[in-house]
Amino acid sequence: MKYECGFIGCGNMGGAIADAVAGAVDSSKLAAADFFSEKTERLKNKYGYSVETTEGIAKESRFIFLGVKPQLMAETLASVRDVLRARTDRFVLVSMAAGLTSERITELASGEYPVIRIMPNTPVGVGAGMVLYCTNGRVHTNELEDFKNIMKFAGTLDELSEKLIDAASAVSGCGPAFVAMLIEAMADGGVQCGLPRDKAMLYAAETFAGTAKLLKESGKHPGKLKDEVCSPGGSTIVGVHELEASGARAAMINAVCASFEKNKALGK
Repeated sequence: MKYECGFIGCGNMGGAIADAVAGAVDSSKLAAADFFSEKTERLKNKYGYSVETTEGIAKESRFIFLGVKPQLMAETLASVRDVLRARTDRFVLVSMAAGLTSERITELASGEYPVIRIMPNTPVGVGAGMVLYCTNGRVHTNELEDFKNIMKFAGTLDELSEKLIDAASAVSGCGPAFVAMLIEAMADGGVQCGLPRDKAMLYAAETFAGTAKLLKESGKHPGKLKDEVCSPGGSTIVGVHELEASGARAAMINAVCASFEKNKALGK
């Protein structure tokens, strides 16, 4: 086979994974295919990816990353079904489609193929992602180790039972959108109080990043970190009161639960 990694679909998520993989695999072993040529051209010009057809990826890649939307997966796998069936060497399908189980992927591909199901988030493109993964039991130990090495610059990898993937993805996969909205809202508040937009955005983004780092490294409960900022009669507790009165926490819980339900629906 020509390629260690081949990408079918290089949109927001597929492209972010392709960015991360480029740091771990020689460019001569990377290929990408996408309906929109500008997406593959970006990978070619930035990292040296080969531009391939979907069939070429399916025929020549060891790890075949399926970066298409869940509703397009059946059509995509149908188009390469014969190519996959004709192969005599081992390959691994890597699916990042929300809601589609690893067993469903093999059904759509019409073969008992090894599958690694991943649920990444967009920060993988800058090496700070959260990548959940599981396998369908047909992946060899050496293949899984090679896969983890390929993904080492994506961020944090965590193996999880497939039955929990949809719930976990509602937190980490959908979460960047929720966090981005909160950062934007915090910055908007700063602008309303007189800060220049660029300063407000910088302060809000760094505050989120720094608090997350503090949370992970200190091991403290988020409530404890909140309490440490809230001086008696101070400005922070007044702001916390406003957030509670506005139902901020309930809104976030509802957002995660709604995303979870949608993940489940995508697999039906």
